[in-house]
Amino acid sequence: MGWPPDRDGLFSLLAARHTPEVQAGISAGRVAVAGLGGLGSHVATALARCGVGCLKLIDFDEVDESNLHRQCYFPRHVGRPKTSALKEMLQDINPYIEIQTADIRLTARNVPDVLAGWTVIVEALDDAAAKAELVTAALAAFQQARIISASGLAGLGSANDIVTRRAAGRLYVCGDGISEVAEGVSLMAPRVMVCAGHQANLAIRLLLNNQEP
Repeated sequence: MGWPPDRDGLFSLLAARHTPEVQAGISAGRVAVAGLGGLGSHVATALARCGVGCLKLIDFDEVDESNLHRQCYFPRHVGRPKTSALKEMLQDINPYIEIQTADIRLTARNVPDVLAGWTVIVEALDDAAAKAELVTAALAAFQQARIISASGLAGLGSANDIVTRRAAGRLYVCGDGISEVAEGVSLMAPRVMVCAGHQANLAIRLLLNNQEP
């Protein structure tokens, strides 16, 4: 089979691995990813590989050389908006995915407009204040939205310390909940990717109406 197959052919390839019923739910899924750095770029890539039908990619930044050690970009993307660079890569993986982009910094004021209609929202921002602002605004604005946030993924701690927990109601948090970036404690690709995997896995579970304890 040549690449890309037609839409039905790609569905059949994925359904053969995920089962048709599961793949139908994933293919109908819609997930917004806020922040396209080490977390968000890996989350979006995993969701595209699973065949999620529609993604919204949100980031105001451009790809920088300093991003390449832990984010899903290549040197050729340096200087490009993260939204367009990542969209291009995801469409290479899954040519039938619907991708919306927003080159914008999320604030409490614009969250109700930018994220309206997205019931699974992945928070993958770097700044603690911005993370809290997004989560608070989204929970207040959307009565059905489920928010997947992240806290604690820096350093060289055990990957086994990264967990997914239901923090309260519709808010879920992935990470160890403790580690922070500091002098000598950086963000490294393996641990960031573990946390991104937790976020992407939970997004798929929520799309299929599986509840996290």
